[in-house]
Amino acid sequence: MHLVTAIIRPERLDFVKKALEDQGFAGMTISEVRGRGEQKGIALQYRGGTMLVDVLPKCRVEVAVGDHRLDDAIEAICGGARTGKAGDGRIFVTPLPRMVRVRTGEELADAPPTPDKG
Repeated sequence: MHLVTAIIRPERLDFVKKALEDQGFAGMTISEVRGRGEQKGIALQYRGGTMLVDVLPKCRVEVAVGDHRLDDAIEAICGGARTGKAGDGRIFVTPLPRMVRVRTGEELADAPPTPDKG
């Protein structure tokens, strides 16, 4: 298993969620975060002056994915998040050696959780 973590534009969140759901990835964790990368912020006009905002709002989407579905998840996220402009985001893939369901203590294998067991 792997944990796929994507940092994306907030306005692309619904597109990413739909793309993941269309590929069968129902479970995900979504967090509002702030950060900066190559985009290095934006200049805003406010009350006649220019204000540099160098840390921008983003969304973090995390999905636990079986090895056999890793490429599907990455493609879905890229397809939903891409605008073609700087600031579209990043995807990080981390090995996930163990996953345990809190409710039952059950060790979960290399498969996505099913809705009836979730």
